[in-house]
Amino acid sequence: MTEQLLTFEGFTAEDFDVFEVPGLEARMNVLIDRVRPKLNLLGERLSPVLSGLCGETIYPHVAKHARRTVNPPVDTWVAFAANKRGYKAHPHFQIGLFSSHLFVQFAIIYESDNKSIFAGHALKQLDEIMRYIPADYVWSGDHMIPGGDKQGDLGREGLTSLLKRLRTVKASEALCGIIIDREDPLLQDGEAFIDKTIETFKTVLPLYKMAL
Repeated sequence: MTEQLLTFEGFTAEDFDVFEVPGLEARMNVLIDRVRPKLNLLGERLSPVLSGLCGETIYPHVAKHARRTVNPPVDTWVAFAANKRGYKAHPHFQIGLFSSHLFVQFAIIYESDNKSIFAGHALKQLDEIMRYIPADYVWSGDHMIPGGDKQGDLGREGLTSLLKRLRTVKASEALCGIIIDREDPLLQDGEAFIDKTIETFKTVLPLYKMAL
């Protein structure tokens, strides 16, 4: 019975269509009903994996969107961090959805005091980053904006610029990982998606460790 509960069935078009539902209350009701159980399950499945990779206890945090009073959310996610009470002030991992795609990534966002530490380490190890992060992995400087730039397109100069901004601009962020189009059949195969997610977390793990 436990194995049945922990089986992940994947994502469908209806999960992404949640973000087309008009109105805060209506969208939240559908999101809570359709998408949040899947994020909770991913949290249960993947936090032990990340704990093993990181060498410390990693806790899942599913977005509640509790502060919203007017505008409905345009994305939702589960974040994984080494802090039980929250993730925003800490380097973390994310799995989330916009209406167009799903993302799996490492993130250090504007609330984190570790941004300058990460930026300093990353700038010194830029050659290594360019070597072990695949060219099709996407970097972003703002978690509120869907998508980002592939590392291969950014190149050394573009990545240097993003990291320097992270070190000096208070509102700056750095996120790195993969984007999977909502139409990609991988998303409908829950276990294959989990395998891909673990592979991605392993790839960006050195970035996480740079931020500590």
